Amino acid sequence: MKYPSLCLLILLTACSDKPASSPAAGTPPPPAEVEVMTVVTGDATLTQDLPGRLQAYRSAQVRARVDGVIEQRLFREGSEVKAGQSLYRIDARTNRAARDAARADLEAALMTVTRYQALLEIKAVSQQDFDLMKARAKQAQAAMIRAEEDLNNAQVPAAITGHIGRALVSEGAYVSRTDATPLAVIEQLDPIYVNFTQPSADVLRLQQAVKAGKLKASRSVQVEVLLEDGRTYEHKGKIFFSDLSIDPSTGAIAMRAEVANPKHELLSGQFVRLRFPQAVVENTFLVPQRAVQSGTQGQFVLVVGADNKVAPLPVQTGGMSGADFIIEAGLKGGEQVVINGLQKARAGSVVKPVPLGGAPVAAATNDKK
Repeated sequence: MKYPSLCLLILLTACSDKPASSPAAGTPPPPAEVEVMTVVTGDATLTQDLPGRLQAYRSAQVRARVDGVIEQRLFREGSEVKAGQSLYRIDARTNRAARDAARADLEAALMTVTRYQALLEIKAVSQQDFDLMKARAKQAQAAMIRAEEDLNNAQVPAAITGHIGRALVSEGAYVSRTDATPLAVIEQLDPIYVNFTQPSADVLRLQQAVKAGKLKASRSVQVEVLLEDGRTYEHKGKIFFSDLSIDPSTGAIAMRAEVANPKHELLSGQFVRLRFPQAVVENTFLVPQRAVQSGTQGQFVLVVGADNKVAPLPVQTGGMSGADFIIEAGLKGGEQVVINGLQKARAGSVVKPVPLGGAPVAAATNDKK
């Protein structure tokens, strides 16, 4: 056999190989990593989220000012139009004929006045006849002006600059200045209004808390708009109107905010939520909403102790400060509250706490003023 030494070498090599090292059976896995926040006291702005509805800053209905048949629509539906821009063209043949007739009447009246002026100087006509003819000339001039306006109004103009919706009449339709149905609607969307209501009971409760010294009145009038998909709109608004009376049917106070809308992302009629400041709470704790859990015994947070063990801690929440809970009772300060990784943190388990976001974050930094 030619290869006995080679076969022996392979056999010896295989026998000398040692299995790869593996963890001993029963060795526990490393502690789960969770993100914690060390809570400290600070001032927080008490906020409230209320439903609101958007309304155009200005709105104008496009209506016919003369009678006639729509010959052409001159705008694109859903576009931006300028004040004075022609939106529809109405058949103006009748108006043009009326203008030409009024012009001929005016020219004839002016010629007659000129002739009567010469006759008056030689006493060929009375002053009364001359004054009557001057009055008729003025009437003819007024009729001429009206005819010119009717002819110009055959080009239906936009009353304001803004966003125009769909056409409410079609080409070939007969329209009249007495029609109840508008031809289109133009809305100015930048800025835009947010109309909302606040329960009068909430207002009264806050006023009593401020009088008792439990809260400080908020001086901020800025508000945030929360969109239907949960995003916070990039531009903040301001409250500028609050009704001084209470609606007896709802028990609420009507309020309005104004928000910049340069990209026309917000549309009239859209529903949003408005977050606005109510009062300032001093020396309190803020905890992100997701860190507060509910159980059969009430609300609680998970804290990591000095031994890195997780324990539930009962808390009592108050109002909201933006997306954070104001904690009225249960925290003393210095606790490491689990914010992220709650599914890994079970009561009694050992975890590896790491600062939230890579750096210690105090709760008071969430204060929204």
